[in-house]
Amino acid sequence: MKNAEIKGLTPAELTEKIGSENEALRKLKFAHQVSAIENPMRIKETRRLIARLKTELKAKETQK
Repeated sequence: MKNAEIKGLTPAELTEKIGSENEALRKLKFAHQVSAIENPMRIKETRRLIARLKTELKAKETQK
């Protein structure tokens, strides 16, 4: 997800997206512990996406 796409989301959409990405990260970590996943860099990418989403959500909350 590009930063431009993230900036276009509403706070409610950001919160929903953060929840779904946290769930995806949890599943990725579990799958990686059970047996090595094909692309372990997906864990890092998902963590970074969550951080970008949280940063944008915080910025939108402080603008109000």
